[in-house]
Amino acid sequence: MRSLDHIVRGFTATLAARAIYMITSALLMILLARVFLDPDGYGLLFWAIGVLAVVQLAADLGLGKSAARYVAEYGEKDPRQIPHLLRHVIGYKLVAITLVCIPLFAFAEPVAHLLGEPAAAPFLAAGALLVIAKSFDVFTQVVFQGFNRLVYSAVVRATGGVARLIFAVAFVMAGFGALGAFFGYVVGYAIAAVFGITVLYFQLYARHDPAPRMEPGLSRRLLEYSVPLTATRGANVLDKQIDIVLVGIFLNPAAVAFYTLAKQITDFVLAPAESLGFVISPNFGEGKATGEIERARELYETALSNVLILYVPAAAGLAIVAEPMVTLVFGGEYAQAAPLLQLLCLFVILQAITNVTSDGLDYLGRARERAIAKGGTSAANFGLNVALIPTIGVMGAAIATVLTHTVYVAVNLYVIHAELSLRVRQLGIDVVRVGAITGVMAGIVGLVAPSITSLPLLALAVLVGVGTWAVLVVASGLVRVREVRAVLG
Repeated sequence: MRSLDHIVRGFTATLAARAIYMITSALLMILLARVFLDPDGYGLLFWAIGVLAVVQLAADLGLGKSAARYVAEYGEKDPRQIPHLLRHVIGYKLVAITLVCIPLFAFAEPVAHLLGEPAAAPFLAAGALLVIAKSFDVFTQVVFQGFNRLVYSAVVRATGGVARLIFAVAFVMAGFGALGAFFGYVVGYAIAAVFGITVLYFQLYARHDPAPRMEPGLSRRLLEYSVPLTATRGANVLDKQIDIVLVGIFLNPAAVAFYTLAKQITDFVLAPAESLGFVISPNFGEGKATGEIERARELYETALSNVLILYVPAAAGLAIVAEPMVTLVFGGEYAQAAPLLQLLCLFVILQAITNVTSDGLDYLGRARERAIAKGGTSAANFGLNVALIPTIGVMGAAIATVLTHTVYVAVNLYVIHAELSLRVRQLGIDVVRVGAITGVMAGIVGLVAPSITSLPLLALAVLVGVGTWAVLVVASGLVRVREVRAVLG
């Protein structure tokens, strides 16, 4: 396993890149919602992106994650196999992308009519370009993760976020509306993909002297392991996007805008947990390969405790200030997103746990169990969305997300406990202490919240909550200032 210093450096780089990505995403979200697009245009844009995310499953499969797993493994035992791995996986990807993008471009208009959104036809036609660009953007990030070259992965992500903001705003200001914003996404992903592939080739692929031939059976194992990863990725995408697609089918673009906005805010909040999970996951595989299971367990328990310390209070505070925050930042016409955001704050906690758990299962060789759990809960999520959205509206999508993700998190924790033998009693004590801190902090923020009538007062309420949380976690011993200083210094 890599040293703690290596992990900290990787986490710092990844978090910085995610911060850049999320800040640019937040700026773009605010500009599109508040300045450039009305709720219908905003909803149509992200409905089309949601549909394309589902389509992209067939173009990506689980090839990137499978390649990352074997890159991590063979980087330890036979690095000369890595060039063969990369050549084969890129060849497979090119075949899959071709089979998906040609029909997507050719049948964009009838598909848009079939889904009840004829205005989305040009988005779906141009979506072939989005699928290609995003596929290689994500692929390079994941493969860099397998190499444990997290700085490269971080730079690719940050580059895409900045480029997307610049070009989306430029195209909208040029008068191309929501479709212009869509092409901004295409260009942003394309720039990140080209940069990532270039770095991958010159910094990693070209520096490995290939073996005379590929190890027998390795190509087959690469494809076989991609199957459960495809199922898991498919279930992840369905969880994140199918509800948006169904809201558009059953309701209207404005409802999509409200729901999408609430989910985008939760994505922004979850960036640190996603970064931590991305960084530590390869170390579980390395730890298992070298027999350092106890070290892997300590690493996971520390990560899990830290996300609970951060995210349980953060979710509670966000739920309390959700209504004034949405109306003050995005405008009164998006007020219907506030109750959705409040409910999705439960999802924030669940997803934070998932972010530091689920990827690690792939590197521990438990992708099959994860895929079964994700597939089952995603199917349930789809069914609940179909049942609830037509009857109780867009709130039904949020309810379905929270209920099904609760089950998925429970299964993930059970499987990783079976693999690492977690110290359940100590984790339980930490949960109780975090709950007490959250209760005190929420009470104080709740007293301040009714007076929030402007952005400065909103910022003040957030600072009160953060300050209260900081004092309580230090006083309780959950966070030790000396250890934090040691890590930072």
